[in-house]
Amino acid sequence: MFWDLVAKYYTFFEKLYNGRVNREICRKVAERISPDDEVLECACGTGMISVHIAAICKSLTATDFSDGMLVQTYKRCKNLDNVRIEKGNILQLNYVDESFDKVIAANVIHLLEHPEIALGELLRVCKKGGEVIIPTYLVNRTWSVSQFFVWFVNRFTKTFIGRFNEKTYKAFFEKLGFTNVSYELIEGRMPCGIAIIKKQDS
Repeated sequence: MFWDLVAKYYTFFEKLYNGRVNREICRKVAERISPDDEVLECACGTGMISVHIAAICKSLTATDFSDGMLVQTYKRCKNLDNVRIEKGNILQLNYVDESFDKVIAANVIHLLEHPEIALGELLRVCKKGGEVIIPTYLVNRTWSVSQFFVWFVNRFTKTFIGRFNEKTYKAFFEKLGFTNVSYELIEGRMPCGIAIIKKQDS
């Protein structure tokens, strides 16, 4: 599995290639977390965001489909007693409806063949009045470092199925009928768009 192979080296991308953007992602996601929140993080990767969430929330369940990534998350979170690390499939979450106050899925939507199924699952397990927070790497429309990075990775694996820019990322949610979405944009080598879906009380 591609992500198992790159797990040990992914922190290079996180810190060196796209460090400023990733630090901003962590900060902005953490700002939306409250001390009483029970949080689910899907596609937690190496635990980059997990440690920032766990520092604030009541409890965090961090999941990923890659065993290699979960090993890295465990290393980062092993001293945090409010974190539970589990293997999980974002397309079929093993949690009952409305289990979590906040549900986070960072930098995974663009990797999925059926992202609409994942969105349905994320909303299903989110409590009414809660938030689904979806940071996603974007590519610029002009040839750039981010475009080259995507091209390079896709030379070896069909990893980037969806190549969103700011406009098409918003259009993706609109096409699926989501009207209660707010957005934040983080500029950088590989920009990130953060979509926040507020789950309605009714």
